Amino acid sequence: MDERIIKFISALRGGGIRVSLAESSDAFRAVEELGVTDREAFRLSLRATLVKEADGLPTFDELFPIFFDSAEPPPLMNLAEDLTPEEAAMLAEALRQLTERLRQMIERLIRGEPLSQEEMRQLGQMVGLNRADDLRQRDLMARRMAQALKFREVQEALEKLQELLAQMGMNKQRIEQMRQILQANQQAMEDQLRQYAGQRIAEKMADRRPEQEIEALLNQPFNALSDRDMDLLRKEVRRLAALLRSRVALRQKRAKTGQLDAKATIRANLKHGSVPIEIRHRDHQLKPKLVVICDISTSMRPCSELMLSLLHALQDQISKTHAFAFIDHLEYISPDFAGKEAKEAVGDVLLRMPSGYYNTDLGGSLAEFTRDYLDTVDSRTTFIVVGDGRNNFNDPRIDLFGTLARRSRRLIWLNPEPPILWTTGDSDMLKYAGFCDAILQVGTLAELATAVDKLLVQH
Repeated sequence: MDERIIKFISALRGGGIRVSLAESSDAFRAVEELGVTDREAFRLSLRATLVKEADGLPTFDELFPIFFDSAEPPPLMNLAEDLTPEEAAMLAEALRQLTERLRQMIERLIRGEPLSQEEMRQLGQMVGLNRADDLRQRDLMARRMAQALKFREVQEALEKLQELLAQMGMNKQRIEQMRQILQANQQAMEDQLRQYAGQRIAEKMADRRPEQEIEALLNQPFNALSDRDMDLLRKEVRRLAALLRSRVALRQKRAKTGQLDAKATIRANLKHGSVPIEIRHRDHQLKPKLVVICDISTSMRPCSELMLSLLHALQDQISKTHAFAFIDHLEYISPDFAGKEAKEAVGDVLLRMPSGYYNTDLGGSLAEFTRDYLDTVDSRTTFIVVGDGRNNFNDPRIDLFGTLARRSRRLIWLNPEPPILWTTGDSDMLKYAGFCDAILQVGTLAELATAVDKLLVQH
């Protein structure tokens, strides 16, 4: 049991739940105290000691029965043992009218023969189960394995079989009884596939080192992230924000006296014959004023969501942030972050502005910004665009972008696409590039965190 609990804890970590050594020790002490005979007490003791946050409960609830439920799928029933010689003859004649593959599968259902471990291993390899590392993929993998077994065609063949048996004169009640047994056997086989898929995925999660996975995800391109990957990175944003905050505090400590003010130093030391005994410094202000416009269309949504989450977590290091989001129109989204956690605030924005394909209009959004929000930009403002520069062949409004560049202190563009793609398709990036003080490639969360760190440094 201890070994199984250790694997369970490893799988929880692989699923994104942070479990420390102290919490693992608490779990073993709780199990030692309460025992394992009362399943519910055992489950609650592990949940109370291993899961700290509510968003980890679904993963715990998915994994627990895979590791600790001994229940097997319902056994298949052998229909052949219950047939009279006449019924067996009619069934054999009806089966001869089906294709060889369907006949073999239905004969297997009639005998109530479950799939062997080797057969399920081969099926799993065929459908890519060895690459699945998220329990949310369990049902998908089980469906693919069922498709490989031609279960849909088998179902259609069973209906044809019933018609043939009826034509041969078999009793309708008997046909219905056979149908129910065959369907129950097929369902039991599907349950067997689902259980196998869950076990293999859980084993892979247990073997995975979360530190290695997070490191890999930090450098994974945004366009290659799965839903589970995004869930893990949303949690990682909090750690990155804490790290960035520490860096900013260290810079402030080192530079708290500000830059040397030569003129003030000379004036202060005239009484000393201009010998610089008393040094004067300018005030050193590290907190920038930001205006951020984020493209949250389908291609840009992961990057913009994580950028907004980072900025929200770093608000104490920024004097003022005005945040905007756009797809085919512009919305001022700073009020969404008032008094809310980043995950909730960003979720509200994304829910209100559902993404779509081929409807991005940055030029139109720039027109809305200059009409309604131009007063948020002044000589102290760092103006940031988060987007790929793709505009669906709409007017890019370069004239308005130039106005914003001249009005702001700095204009920074964060783009997940490499420069080689700026000349392809509907990209207007090269047209905007000439007005930017800097263009930073942010194709991964690691690159995005580095870019935000640079933004927090005074230039």
